[in-house]
Amino acid sequence: MVSRTCKSRKENGEQCHAAPLRDRDFCLFHDPEHLETVQAARSAGGQRRKREATLATAFDFEGLTSVPQIRRLAYDALSLDNNINRVRALGYLAQVAVTLLEKGELEKKVNAVEAAVGPRSTKKERR
Repeated sequence: MVSRTCKSRKENGEQCHAAPLRDRDFCLFHDPEHLETVQAARSAGGQRRKREATLATAFDFEGLTSVPQIRRLAYDALSLDNNINRVRALGYLAQVAVTLLEKGELEKKVNAVEAAVGPRSTKKERR
């Protein structure tokens, strides 16, 4: 079975290797009928990244990669307007972050034990 590829050419003259839409010659990104939709999606993605960067800078938010960062999130939640839904949402996010941190710590410990013990042999190797 021969797979079809998009008939569009990249800026460097190379052919696009994406699969074309059903019953079409072009992929979603190169199909003239979808030009406006694709441009709107690209714009929305750029706006989202810009908004995330702006908020991260404005609130000095580096992520949830440590217990102090999670604790700060909890304090921020406490300082919000008296809106129980916001506090619940932020509390849930903090709970998830703590669980992920705990799992990350367990993974580090397991890796350290495996490194100390060495590779385990399989039953076939023992025979």
